[in-house]
Amino acid sequence: MSKTDSAGGVGASGHPPAGVALDDIDRVLLDHLARDGRMTNNALAAAAGIAPSTCLGRVRALVQRGVIRGFHADIDPAALGRSLQAMIAVRLRASARRQLAEFGARVSALEEVLNVYFIAGADDYLVHVATANTDELRAFVLNHLSAHPAVASTETILIFEHMRPRAGTD
Repeated sequence: MSKTDSAGGVGASGHPPAGVALDDIDRVLLDHLARDGRMTNNALAAAAGIAPSTCLGRVRALVQRGVIRGFHADIDPAALGRSLQAMIAVRLRASARRQLAEFGARVSALEEVLNVYFIAGADDYLVHVATANTDELRAFVLNHLSAHPAVASTETILIFEHMRPRAGTD
């Protein structure tokens, strides 16, 4: 499963530059693209009340400025034989704080991983994974997380259902 394609204009943290100004038309474009990333330029322009050439230029500018981070297909992991999803909270050892970025990059490259979040609080990372069954999930945690020398602890939370609040809101 492919990860989100990256777009230019983002900083090393993966965030758009600070202070990116968005006007009302930008917000309309972003709202519609968030709900339907495959919306045609003509339909998007009509929804925003602007010319198609203006729309195309604005979307390109949003990509270049790092506001739109990329475009991707949202593939159901179950369709690929990985119907068991989980969130795994990972806490690194205090002595491994210098390895945070390396650990995040290493984990995000693993096939089972859908998303990696660097978080605040008692844990350092929240890792969203999809596997075929509990045996594969257990093997993932043991082989890729618990066995890593920087990892102090993990907590696995099974996902029963994932609902997208913005999908189909029109």
